[in-house]
Amino acid sequence: MAERPRAVGELADELPISRPAVSQHLKVLKDAGLVTARAAGTRRVYRLNPAGVAALRDQLETFWNRALDGYQDVAEQPPEEPS
Repeated sequence: MAERPRAVGELADELPISRPAVSQHLKVLKDAGLVTARAAGTRRVYRLNPAGVAALRDQLETFWNRALDGYQDVAEQPPEEPS
């Protein structure tokens, strides 16, 4: 799907899960704005939503940068003296 739009059946053929499971996962991704879908006859064709993926990436980068900054703050503190 990253290379080109694909139908559910095409995706299911390449995955170790059933077609209904692929459809359920795609619904979640669509609801989250990470993929878009269009009707093509009786099939639904999905493609990545670049804006949704970019927003997710920004959120993950913010999360990891905060986590790494917090870790660095703790790691750079002088060791506590034993009581």
